[in-house]
Amino acid sequence: MNTDSTDSRNGHIAATLFDFSGTLFRLEEDSDWAEHFVDHAGEPMDVHAQTELMRRMTAPVGRTVEMDEAGLYAWENRDRDPKLHRQAYLDVLSKSGMPDLGRAEALYGLLVDPDRWTPYPDTGEVLKSLSEKGIRTAVLSNIAFDIRPAFVDRGWDGWVDEFVLSFEVGAVKPEPAIFEHALAQLDVDAAQTLMIGDSDVADGAARDIGCQFALVDPLPTSERPHALLDAVRKFGLI
Repeated sequence: MNTDSTDSRNGHIAATLFDFSGTLFRLEEDSDWAEHFVDHAGEPMDVHAQTELMRRMTAPVGRTVEMDEAGLYAWENRDRDPKLHRQAYLDVLSKSGMPDLGRAEALYGLLVDPDRWTPYPDTGEVLKSLSEKGIRTAVLSNIAFDIRPAFVDRGWDGWVDEFVLSFEVGAVKPEPAIFEHALAQLDVDAAQTLMIGDSDVADGAARDIGCQFALVDPLPTSERPHALLDAVRKFGLI
């Protein structure tokens, strides 16, 4: 489906589905993370190594390190089961220059802490505007921990009608089942729904069941001030 077509833009959108990581929020290191970025020799990692490590921790699709059979199983099913999620990411950290289990566990703890995730500058404005327009909204994420506190703590949870989290529903993007579950929860048709996400493979699979799709770039939050606003405006939602 061509999401840039005039027909798509002018079609009636009754609901929006938003990915979480790289779309609404981004995991970004803070100054207190420095103590965790220590390599196998006990030396601080340089900025390039830190950047690559963060990429491996947040990449939406694909393998980031070599894995044996057990590791591959955990990686491919990480977003269905919190235990497999922990196993998979500790394996990635170990193979990415962080073999110390204590440091790896501390860094993993930051990954699964929703209060450590940074919202994009326009996230709140977009959610509020859609809610005021009566457009139903779900956050649909491949994830193995509860991200609701990131919204509750900012007072944004009232602007989200449903949270569809893979570890709770037992399906992951790009499987049709997770999108279909979201549509059922919102009580809307696929043709009236817009999916917004940072992965053409995972999030873009919503097109396979008839949804429209807008792609955003998972840039650092300081470098992407209005991509969400641009996406919803392109479809005439605000």
